[in-house]
Amino acid sequence: MSEELAEILERAEEAIERRDERLVRELCKDLHHADLAELYEDAAPEGRTFLTELLGAEKFSDILAELPDTLVEETLDSFEPKEQREILDSLPDDDRVDILQDVSDSKRRDYLELLDEETQKDTRNLLKYGEETAGGRMTTQIGKILAGMSVKEAIDHLRGDLESTGTLARIFVVDEENKLIGKIRLRDLAFNAWDVAVHDLVQDIDHSILATADQEDAAQMISRYDMLILPVVDESNRLLGVITADDAFEILEEESTEDIEKGAGISGDQSEETYLNTSVASHFKRRCGWLVILAFLAILSGFVMMRFEATLMQVYLLSLFLPMVVAAGGNTGGQASTMVIRAMALGELDPEDTRRVAWKEFRLGLLLGALLAVIIGLFAVFAPPALQFTLPAGVNFTQFGITVAIALGAQVATSTLIGALLPIGARAIKMDPAVIAAPAITTIVDVSGMVIYFTVARSILGV
Repeated sequence: MSEELAEILERAEEAIERRDERLVRELCKDLHHADLAELYEDAAPEGRTFLTELLGAEKFSDILAELPDTLVEETLDSFEPKEQREILDSLPDDDRVDILQDVSDSKRRDYLELLDEETQKDTRNLLKYGEETAGGRMTTQIGKILAGMSVKEAIDHLRGDLESTGTLARIFVVDEENKLIGKIRLRDLAFNAWDVAVHDLVQDIDHSILATADQEDAAQMISRYDMLILPVVDESNRLLGVITADDAFEILEEESTEDIEKGAGISGDQSEETYLNTSVASHFKRRCGWLVILAFLAILSGFVMMRFEATLMQVYLLSLFLPMVVAAGGNTGGQASTMVIRAMALGELDPEDTRRVAWKEFRLGLLLGALLAVIIGLFAVFAPPALQFTLPAGVNFTQFGITVAIALGAQVATSTLIGALLPIGARAIKMDPAVIAAPAITTIVDVSGMVIYFTVARSILGV
């Protein structure tokens, strides 16, 4: 956000608090609806009421689609039914559906009844698809012509639909049964003779997606193939609508935020409110679950420590390197899981790639483990005696260094393999890889690292 915009928003917030209508109108006049939505969200309840009365239904038809889901119903209810109809009618159908998916069932029925018969029918058809499917995110306001038309007939047809069409960047060509045949550019219609047949100008469709497919798959296709618009079809290849590039950006942002939150052990539905506007209770509810689970899992580390208490008491110097061995496993396991989750999210990995992933990460783990083993092993041989640490009779620092080196190398190799395979295993049992990976890896490799460390120490040091 630029300093100029930040200053305008700050002045607007102050003007709203003072209920200065003239200044608020002046400051809001040229603001983008996304900035107005932020201003509205940050305002106190009385300030929001002031803004809805001041800006009116026409302005809020743009603002409403930018608001977090928790504010949609409250904001719509602040208008009279006539104004609610005006707002909902003026929204693109994909935004209208998104909004209606955010309100309660009873309110959804009330809002639908406000719409005219045709708009209501189109909206109900879109609501049949899940919120996170391609069909749930598509818009039906598209340029569409029949293959049997001439150029003149196609232009006349598009002219009649101009007001209700979201974009003419791509015009789709269908047959009499609405089955998708291809696409055509507006300039191909504009610069050809009127009697030229559309089917002579049509281009093949490279990519389309089923309405029942996941929205993330649609967004990835748009991003990967640099598409402006992705056609959405049913199982019979009938054209249902399109997903646009701006929808894809929103989807990818939502999915990225979801993965980040799940990777941090934050559960529950993703909040569309800003961090400061999300209540403490909501933050608590979403964070507490995994923290409780991981707290109990961490007790396993205590059991391992108790099991090897005698070893640790005899060679107390082992405690100096224990945190490093455990942390190295967590770090390398986290790196591996991040790389695998990213590859899975981008569609680069299929279930049959599991062996290749395991072999690749195991080799990488061996290399990383060997590097750390040599460096830390030499440190363990020479640094402790220089710092006047001692070892029990019958154990020398060369043996101690070898112990640390082998344990560290084994921990890094196994942790890397675990970090790579956990997300794949999670997906195989229909769980979100991001939920399992980051929260669970740290606890798992903590326990495995201690077992490896103390087992190697017992074998080499004879304690």
